[in-house]
Amino acid sequence: MRNTETHRFEADELAMQNLLTAARNEERKDRALKFSVRLAALAVHIHKKGLNGVEAAELLRQEAERFEHESRELH
Repeated sequence: MRNTETHRFEADELAMQNLLTAARNEERKDRALKFSVRLAALAVHIHKKGLNGVEAAELLRQEAERFEHESRELH
């Protein structure tokens, strides 16, 4: 049997709210960076392969679908 002690502490509500806001902002920055890197990679792919407008649009549609599936998995 283990001895466990519980410690109570007073949490400053404003400090907790600031930490949560900072974490949310960091997550938003990370998502925006991920998205911009992916768009740049798609642009390079479209350029290197010489895709026409219809092919590029289809590639973007597939990518949008991928992001939608990823979003559904997170909710």
